[in-house]
Formats: sequence, C-alpha cells, structure tokens
Amino acid sequence: MIEAAGVTKRFDDIVAVDHINAVIRDGSVFGLIGTNGAGKSTFLRLASGVLRPDEGRITIDGEAIFENTKAKARFFYISDEQYFFSNATPREMMEYYAIVYPKFDRERFHKLMKNFGLDERRKINTFSKGMKKQVSVICGVCSNTDYLFCDETFDGLDPVMRQTVKSIFANDMEERNLTPIIASHNLRELEDICDHVGLLHKGGILLSKDLDEMKLNIHKLQCVLKPGMEPEELKGLEIVKIEKRGSLSTLTVRGSREEVEEKMAGFEPIFFELIPLSLEEIFISETEVAGYDIKKLIL
Repeated sequence: MIEAAGVTKRFDDIVAVDHINAVIRDGSVFGLIGTNGAGKSTFLRLASGVLRPDEGRITIDGEAIFENTKAKARFFYISDEQYFFSNATPREMMEYYAIVYPKFDRERFHKLMKNFGLDERRKINTFSKGMKKQVSVICGVCSNTDYLFCDETFDGLDPVMRQTVKSIFANDMEERNLTPIIASHNLRELEDICDHVGLLHKGGILLSKDLDEMKLNIHKLQCVLKPGMEPEELKGLEIVKIEKRGSLSTLTVRGSREEVEEKMAGFEPIFFELIPLSLEEIFISETEVAGYDIKKLIL
C-alpha cells in the first residue's frame, strides 16, 4: 500500500503539491486526474523517490521512498517525457533494466516487442512518440514490479494500442496483483480501468473516491411527472441537479438504486427510469457541489 500524508512540494514560490493525503491500495488501479500544472507529475515523482517532500511523508508499506533502494525496486516509473540512453536500442534498454530489476522477464519482453511490431535493434531515437511509449510500457510490465507509475501513458497511443495496454495491465493485476497508478488529464481514458480516482487541482486533491461507491450512490433519473407536479416537489429525494426539456425531467440524485426507485414509485409518475452516469458526469456532479466547475478544469 502506498500512503501519502500531508505531502507538500514547493519550487520557489510555486506550491506544486499542497498537503496531499492519499491511500493507494494494492491490486487496484488508482487514477490521478487533473489539468496540466495540477501537480500530477510532481506527485508521481515524489511517489517514485525522484523528489523529496518539503513536508509530509510518502511511504510504501510504511517505508519511506526517497533514497531507499529497497522501496524503489518495487515500482517502475513511466514518465510523460520518455527518456532512454543516447542511441540506445530497446534490447539495450532491456539489458539495463534486467540489471536494475532482478525479476525482469526477458522472454516476455521479446514476445511483446514482436507482438507490438517493434524492432528491438532499431535506435529508439528514430521511433515516434507512440512507439517510445510502447517501449516504456513493455519495459515497465516486464520488470515485474509491484507498482507501475504511469504519467500520461495513453497520450500518443492510437485507440487500438490504448486498449491493448489496458488489457496488459488488467492481466498483470489478475496474475500478479500489479497496482498501476495512472495520471491523466482525460477522464474518458480512465473510466473503464480505474477502481479509485483522485481529482487533483492546484496541487491538492479535490476529490478521492472509489468508482463503485460513487456509481452505486448517484444516478441519472429521467421522468415524466403527473400534470402540475414539478421536480422540486419530489420530497425525500436528494436531488443534486435538475434539467427540464418539455415534460421530460432529467435529475441527478443521490442514494441507492432501490431507495430512489421506491420513492419515485410513490409519486406515481407517468414514466421514470434510472440511467448509469459516466465517470465524467459523476465528477461534474461531485465537484459542482463542492463549488468547482470540472468542465473548466479537465474537459
């Protein structure tokens, strides 16, 4: 488990990470969402021990990470800006990582490179951005670490390759309990893979919740009420948002599905149904209540 307690990092007068508290459970996918400059990359550099916190503490199973070789051997960091040795080939990077990570799977590396259609002997500096990302992902999963830190890893990958990488992550989670921590500015990229999502804004975590918990307790309710009845009269429902188009009302409501359905049936509407919300809609609802407009932040 990775735990951040009051973690703060400043660069001169800029507070890049501001007293962040977060818990990342093993075997789950933690999505870190935020705009450019929100502090995502800085948080991952703190978590990977590249940077030392100015305040607070970040640990893996209780062990501090900064200047801790044992702790650093448990994760692989895929940065947004890909870095490889000058004029290196993927095979040469494999040899390097095999020294750093004793569990590095060379056989799997060769297999994935072939499956991805990448030449192991070609200079990486001649690869496209997407190809470099693919090499980084292959090196990361083949290192067989407990944690994989991914900074905008899907950026630059085509749709088919994005789904391929997600499938690889899911497979490793099932087979060896891999824990990916994925930073992205795009909610839609993470909706189908994350278990827990934290929204980072101006260096602090604005919202951090399990997706299942959020999805089970907030719903989109479409209904046509009895003539003369307005949505505001639906007493007992915790209504977050109301939209009306003619006789059709679309409400965002909190509560379990069973509770909402039971209460709505009591009002005897002409029609009603509950529709699952997307991750984007859930975050919009949650942050608007907190006084933020997420559409201006990350969409």
